[in-house]
Amino acid sequence: MLDHAQLIQGEVTMPALLRLQANERGAQIALREKIHGIWQGRTWLDYYRTARRVAHGLTHLGLRRGDRIIIAAEDIPEWFYADLGAQMIGVQVVGIYPTNPWAEVQYIASHCQAKLAITGDQEQTDKVLDAERNGNGLPHLQHIFCVDMKGLRHYEPGQPHGFEHLLALGDQLVAEDPEAERRLDAQIDALVPDDVNILVYTSGTTGPPKGAMLTHRNFVYGAYAYMVARQMTGKAFESVCYLPLCHVAERTYSTVQHLISGGCVNFAESVDTVASNIREIGPTFFLGVPRIWEKLQQGFEFRMKDSGRVQRWLYRLGMRRGRVLSDRRAAQGRLTAVGDRLEFGFWYLLLFRNMQRHMGLNRTHTRMCGGASVSPETLKFFDIIGLPVGQGYGLTEAGGLAFVQLPGRPFISGSCGPAMEGVEWRIADDGEVFVRSPGVFKGYLFDDKGTADILSPDGWIATGDIVEQRGDGEIAVVDRKKAIIITSGGKNIAPSEIENAMKDSPFVREAIVVGEGKKFLGGLVQIDFDTVGRWAGERDLQYTTYKSLTQMPEVIELIQGVIDDVNSRFARVENVRKFVLLEKELDHDDGELTATQKVRRGLINKKFARELEIIYGGS
Repeated sequence: MLDHAQLIQGEVTMPALLRLQANERGAQIALREKIHGIWQGRTWLDYYRTARRVAHGLTHLGLRRGDRIIIAAEDIPEWFYADLGAQMIGVQVVGIYPTNPWAEVQYIASHCQAKLAITGDQEQTDKVLDAERNGNGLPHLQHIFCVDMKGLRHYEPGQPHGFEHLLALGDQLVAEDPEAERRLDAQIDALVPDDVNILVYTSGTTGPPKGAMLTHRNFVYGAYAYMVARQMTGKAFESVCYLPLCHVAERTYSTVQHLISGGCVNFAESVDTVASNIREIGPTFFLGVPRIWEKLQQGFEFRMKDSGRVQRWLYRLGMRRGRVLSDRRAAQGRLTAVGDRLEFGFWYLLLFRNMQRHMGLNRTHTRMCGGASVSPETLKFFDIIGLPVGQGYGLTEAGGLAFVQLPGRPFISGSCGPAMEGVEWRIADDGEVFVRSPGVFKGYLFDDKGTADILSPDGWIATGDIVEQRGDGEIAVVDRKKAIIITSGGKNIAPSEIENAMKDSPFVREAIVVGEGKKFLGGLVQIDFDTVGRWAGERDLQYTTYKSLTQMPEVIELIQGVIDDVNSRFARVENVRKFVLLEKELDHDDGELTATQKVRRGLINKKFARELEIIYGGS
């Protein structure tokens, strides 16, 4: 197996790691998915051999080193096969979010000049076909292969072919060319760590997405440095794959950590079944976005409200005492007093163990929250019950992660932790953090100016994030540099801290603080439909739709209470003086959110002109 020095420098390619795992763990289960209600596994040797069949199939179709393909699918084993198979012959892989509408599929596939598309099902196939037929089309695309052909029987022949047809083409090449297998081995051997293997298109909150060119080194370094920081090396790896694989986080942890550590990746049936799938699988590593952690917490708290009086009393007492112990652990890094350890053991046996099992997280040795900041109260909830959730900071262009909280280290509120091994960093006079590491990307595809704006010739990335240094070499993110609001009074205000405080409330799903050039701050608030709906039901308040719920005076008063509480924690200039409840949920298809569910701030004035008029009038 590779040693620490090789992995921390990223001195290996992803296909070489797959070959190594197939040789060392060939008969062990590598991938598992639920088929007809039964979890079925595929070995490392199956994984490797199927990826080779994909590589041969692409070669048969004439794809060569430096060409690009797109994958538009939910998380399925075929994504892994196509991803690693393409990389074996030097073909670069571009992931498409399953939620992307056809126009975004067209932009990405056309921009990267993809020659081949692999789709998951009819829905994703239709997007690619719509992209071909509309506007400027997809002039470079030559082939489409679909994994699940259900509903496609009456489509034009070859639009698409089945994924099995691609594998069959690979088998045909091997049968006809006795040198094919040897040549593929030579192609894998010829790959170098600094080859671009994956393009990740940024979310595009302020403009069109850019294609970040990432290398084998970027991914291997980022995944392994995280494992070292979180003390994961040598531990069993079993995860649940459910976030989009086109995102740098899921690709790093489900694909690359898996290739480094071995173990098993389990594919969730869908995002809606993640909670039940976690309980079935019992992962040892779990990556969750804030919404998942919040739902796990809220689900348990709602369950407790429906339990008996004694259970509710015991739960409240246990959480109250657990908070005291959590605060001590945060201050010291661990519980040092024998009495504290004994008390936690008591509550673990009586309460916390069952809570962990109910969530399916009792076997986890590492838990991470990624994608966005999460409510401190949500993090505190999991820490209280003995499931501390680590956070970090990074960006796609730096391989996904650069700073991470460390286990056993005193907790600093709001901190992202210290830099990972191999990361250099510095803070500019205006607070922007710059980083340099083996994770730093090669630049943006076909965008020399965009690359020069963010990447210096000596490898420093201008992150665009304003941070503060806290404690011993740790940082806390204040906000995006472009998001800073300057009021008419000349005050610089970071909106994200205020927005996150508003989203601490279970009644607020999304919050947007506005006020650029204005005399005061305003707020656009999206309520959490499930939580506010439950609150209204408990009070016999009748509503029919999301819009009708937002128009109820009682709901407006409820959110006003949330705003008042948040305002009390900030300086007067940072107070939200007036707010409007959005009458619909923000949606990616309507252009209000990116594929990663971030608000497109560049479109706020256009998309929410009516709401801004209510807040500011003619000012």
